[in-house]
Amino acid sequence: MKTSALILFLAVCSISLSAQNTIWFDNNWKETSEENSVYYRLPPKKTTKGYLIVDYYKSGQIQMKGYSKVATLNKEEFEGVVLYYHENGKLFHEASYKNGKLNGTRKVFYESGELEQQGRYKEGKREGMWKTFLKNGKIKTKGRYRNGEKVGVWKTFYRNLY
Repeated sequence: MKTSALILFLAVCSISLSAQNTIWFDNNWKETSEENSVYYRLPPKKTTKGYLIVDYYKSGQIQMKGYSKVATLNKEEFEGVVLYYHENGKLFHEASYKNGKLNGTRKVFYESGELEQQGRYKEGKREGMWKTFLKNGKIKTKGRYRNGEKVGVWKTFYRNLY
């Protein structure tokens, strides 16, 4: 009997401690109370890749997950692919990071799952060909960036031409 009571006590303490470390955010990602929150973050988990940071919608659905070299709130230095999700669970945003800066492919998806935007970053700046898409998969706009600035001719395709 004492063993089961001890296990129950430890489980309640564990849940209570993890709830105390939960950080609640409002719609603008500013810290707030649980009652006024839209998102929350549990304490990051230390792994061989750094710290696994996972943010959630208040509903419990994952909003973002990725690895950071730093666990400190608002000082994250993401490394590798970071995934963001719509509240319906479908992928919203996929971005590659290197040393805390966007570096590599970035994709944005409509809530229904279709690709909305695709391009690349180099050391935090847009670089190379960027495209936006209509929900039917056809290109809406395309053009190039160099060092974060639009260059050359940008083309826009209108729906009535399809």
